[in-house]
Order: sequence, then C-alpha cells, then structure tokens
Amino acid sequence: MKTRGAQREVRGSGRPVQAAPRARVFLLSPARCDGVRMSLLLRPAASFPLARALRSAAGAPLGDVFAFASGLYFRGKLAYARAFGRAPSPHGSTFVITPGAGLVEPDRAVRPADIRRWADVPVDVDEVRYRLPLERDARRMAAALHRRAEVVLLGSIASDKYVDLLLDVFGPRLFFPVDFVGRGDMSRGGLLLRAARGATELAYGPVQGAVRRGVRPPRLPAVPRAPAPG
Repeated sequence: MKTRGAQREVRGSGRPVQAAPRARVFLLSPARCDGVRMSLLLRPAASFPLARALRSAAGAPLGDVFAFASGLYFRGKLAYARAFGRAPSPHGSTFVITPGAGLVEPDRAVRPADIRRWADVPVDVDEVRYRLPLERDARRMAAALHRRAEVVLLGSIASDKYVDLLLDVFGPRLFFPVDFVGRGDMSRGGLLLRAARGATELAYGPVQGAVRRGVRPPRLPAVPRAPAPG
C-alpha cells in the first residue's frame, strides 16, 4: 500500500487539485550501544572528529553516533526518513528508538555518559527501563498526531523487540516498507539509501496482519560506476 496525496475535484469547477499529503512520521530501530564500533567511538584516546565531538561539552548528534555504530543500515534509515518524513509543526518527522530514553530525535546531542547508560539496558520488552520510556513516548505521539497520520517503522517487523509494543499503541496506523520482508540489515540499508538518493519513496503496508518473515528477495543490482575521466 503506497500512500500518496490523492487527487480530488474542486466542487463545481471541474478542476482536479492535489490533496494535501498525509503526515508521515518515521521510527528508526536502534543501533547497538555495546558493540565493537561504539566502543571505538567511546575510546578516550579516539581522535577522529565524531569521537571528539561526542566528548565535547556540546556532544554529538544521536543520528551521527548511531550511524557510525551501525554503518550502512542506520545511514540508510536516517537518509530515507529525512528525505520523506512529513509531520505537522511542532512535531518532528523522525525519531530513533533508544535503549532507556524512549523516542529521541536524531539531531539531539548525546554524550558518552548517555551511550554508556544505554549500553546497560537490554533492548527487550521485558526490561522495564527500555519498555516504559518507549511506551510513554509512543503514546504521547499517538495522541498528538492527527488520526490519519501514518507512523512508518524503519526496522525489522520480524523483531519482537518493539513491533508488538508499537502495534499496541498505533494499531492500523503503523506501517513498514513492504520491500523489507526477507531482507537482511545491509540489504535494507542499501535499499533505503538508493531510494533517498533517487527521490523514490518505497511502498508501505500495514504491520497489522503482515507476513513478518518471507523468502529472501534477489540481491540489489550493482550501482553502475561512473566512467573514469579520460
């Protein structure tokens, strides 16, 4: 199911106009806060720009930190959400699921203490330090958004780490990219990056009632390389 602004006719004029597109908010599944790449970022001796920014008083954007830790998959999610998110002011259009802090906007600054605190919280709905903040923020979002707004999960719908909780809150308003089914993380990341760069929005389907696991689709075709300068 792909959701786009549908055409309608101005009463009595015979002229079609484009209806206003629905608000669309993206929820990005979290990166690991206790993985190898995150530990590299947290090293006190790390001297690359993101590590220095993270240790600074101002901190570093959550989206950049999770993109470093997760690589292609999170970069794809973030680029795609920024390209196609639509939310009425003052609500943002992109939020990251975090271990212990609920839904956080990707531009929010974080510091090493935040990452280390989250690393101690299992991403598991049986863990109250994870579940309660996520449920709190999701319910606030559901109440604030227009009833026709769509919430799109950029994450595996086969995971029980957040899908059932989000379904309980958003119900039929929770969607996902249908091309995600059967794909691994790297394939999803590549798919999202290509869609964002090509300004081609993917088709969405409701999570409610969806087949959560499917046959692995064919690999994405290689991107043609630009010819070398003569």
